[in-house]
Amino acid sequence: MSTNQFKRRKLTNEEIVEIFFNSDEDFDSEADSDSDEDLPANLEALDRTEDEETSTTSAHVFAEADGTNSSSWKVTNLFNPPGPGEFNDQLCGVQNPPESPSEVNCFKMFLTEDVVKEIVEETNRYASEIQEEETKGKMVKWAPTSIPEMYTFLASVMLMGMVKKPSLRDYWSTDPMLLTPFFRSLFSQDRFLILLRCLHFANNTTEMFNDPLKKIRKVFSALTSSFRRNFLPYRDLCVDESLMKWKGRLAFRQFIPSKRNRFGVKFFVLCDVLTGYVQDMIIYSGSTTDIQHYQGLGISGSVVMTLLAPYLRKGHVLYVDNWYSSPTLFQHLLSLGTGACGTVRPNRKGMPTFTKKMTKGEVDFRENGSQLAVKWHDKRDVHVLTTVHPTGMAATGKTDHITGQPKMKPVCVLEYNKKMGAVDKADMMTGFLECTRKSTKWYKKVFFHLLDTVVLNSQIVYWQLTGKEITSMQFRINLMRGLLEEYSTSRCPSKGGRPALDTPLRLTARHFPSEVPQTTSQGSRTRRHCKVCLSSTRKSKQRRLTKYMCVPCNTPLCAVPCFEEYHTLKHY
Repeated sequence: MSTNQFKRRKLTNEEIVEIFFNSDEDFDSEADSDSDEDLPANLEALDRTEDEETSTTSAHVFAEADGTNSSSWKVTNLFNPPGPGEFNDQLCGVQNPPESPSEVNCFKMFLTEDVVKEIVEETNRYASEIQEEETKGKMVKWAPTSIPEMYTFLASVMLMGMVKKPSLRDYWSTDPMLLTPFFRSLFSQDRFLILLRCLHFANNTTEMFNDPLKKIRKVFSALTSSFRRNFLPYRDLCVDESLMKWKGRLAFRQFIPSKRNRFGVKFFVLCDVLTGYVQDMIIYSGSTTDIQHYQGLGISGSVVMTLLAPYLRKGHVLYVDNWYSSPTLFQHLLSLGTGACGTVRPNRKGMPTFTKKMTKGEVDFRENGSQLAVKWHDKRDVHVLTTVHPTGMAATGKTDHITGQPKMKPVCVLEYNKKMGAVDKADMMTGFLECTRKSTKWYKKVFFHLLDTVVLNSQIVYWQLTGKEITSMQFRINLMRGLLEEYSTSRCPSKGGRPALDTPLRLTARHFPSEVPQTTSQGSRTRRHCKVCLSSTRKSKQRRLTKYMCVPCNTPLCAVPCFEEYHTLKHY
């Protein structure tokens, strides 16, 4: 018998139907044991379809349980969702306020001495590790840091956010055009740079190696828990993404083209709409992001549920954009006593089918008994989903220049525009005076970003407690002054270093000789070294003491002939 007689052939659709509807006796044990690879192509497709339907059914369980079915929507012109219920705002606002609500005390509600103590311990530990590896260089002179010095260091970093310079070393420049002597009075250049290098937040020997945030986890958890502990939000909340600029190598670096910085570390941020207070945040770290996964809600819904977990069943209203919004999520939040409103993608599972083509200003309302879906055509189609706003149009307060009629928008769109920008506003307020600088270590930049957020929350707490709405710049100045008054110690002036550069006005302004101010130790015999004699290029250099100086130039000079040469010759 030829082998062609046993060659497999492709079954027709009629034969497939007949096989499946016949009794089980038609299937022998050998046929049952065949693998999927041995099936004909059309049988493989049928088998694959059944598997997909089985897996898809489990994904639909959450939606069916909440009743968010696309066929349950009805056209309406008069509908008011039941909403989450009443909200009690009697306990909202600052919790555990300090006895005297000064800028420093509000700041220390978040960055407490316990947190700073932990940073100091880890910084000293890390510096000791570096000292063991390096036997030469600046680290040989390392002395352990302390809590007062660390607070002074943080105040210096915040001040650098207000006094912008292209390089850190420029803050200690002796050039009269770049001179900022205040930084020199706090730290020497070497001490500040060593502190910045050794700044550390975790023990390298005991940290969890499978945690991508291990370098910053302790401080991040301490600060975010203080955000939640010290403030209870008002009714309206907002969840959005924030991006901290970072272009270096990092496994969880993100690219968001709609953001100003585009590349960086992404934060999921929960904000209070009324005050702009940053209530909580989550750092996106890929598959290990610190969120609790909810079946049927996806990643975006799980982010929302994780951030909102402490505030459910209290009557809050959440505003989100179309990356988070879905009928399934909104129905689940409503069942937990929380309302929601946000733009939504029209192809989300459970969304109704709207009128395809609409003219400008036209609106289409659909309801399913608990949610209201809106399609409104402005410059383009806008889709909004809400469980708290009724149908209807509201005036925006603007006038159409063509028709002369007041501009109208759906109520939910108007409220969304008013309350959705809390996270972007927080980014804007921290961006004006941010202390974040370039760094080769991503976790240091995250820490300075958190420091900016702490300052923002401290300012909002100060507003709430005192009623004084001072500017962000004035708040930072008062905060830094308070920190330095409490923790900074006077530093002895440097005895060495490079000589100061000449002022560019020495050849143009009017100059007169004066006597060098007397010191307590030398009295009337006070002398200083002449600048021309010490650094002359026209004659041999010599160390000559003089009792005269030029006060505007702050330069000691011999009366004759150095005073004249210094103020008339470009190269003296």
